[in-house]
Amino acid sequence: MYNKLGRYVLMAIFAFSALISLYCQQHQLAAISGLLFCFILWSHFKHSSVLLASKHFKNSDYDKAEKVLNEVDNPDRLAKGRRGFYEFMRANIALKREDHDLAEHHFQIASRFPLGGKNDKAYVLIHLANLALRKKDSARALAYTEKAKELATSSIALEIITNIEKEAKKLAN
Repeated sequence: MYNKLGRYVLMAIFAFSALISLYCQQHQLAAISGLLFCFILWSHFKHSSVLLASKHFKNSDYDKAEKVLNEVDNPDRLAKGRRGFYEFMRANIALKREDHDLAEHHFQIASRFPLGGKNDKAYVLIHLANLALRKKDSARALAYTEKAKELATSSIALEIITNIEKEAKKLAN
């Protein structure tokens, strides 16, 4: 749950510790330091700062969340679960800033990755349906709501879906 700089500092400490341990002929300590260095390096590429960003996102501090998300150099390297949350947070931040095209792009990517559960995926599809309604594309909105209906488990999500369907049908007529 460190930011990019924190991970770099930890990797430097472990690498330095491994070198000092090798110099002092403490091979077991050097091996442990090397393993910890490798773990931090693996974590840097697979998990990055997504967990830290989600903490800021949950506290509605979108500027800090975006700043931490910007530390991710290549989101394609993230683990599948982390990538879904990365895209979900990016989309919601874009939605808060009223950049609907960017939000739609990130929601579409988020829909391809696993999220917390079926209901979370349903909310991504609900957002996509809402964005399609904004563009007056009732066919896409109805397609998204059909898929969201299959995944939705909460009564609130189902209620939102029926409202979007009503609006899409009005738009189609």
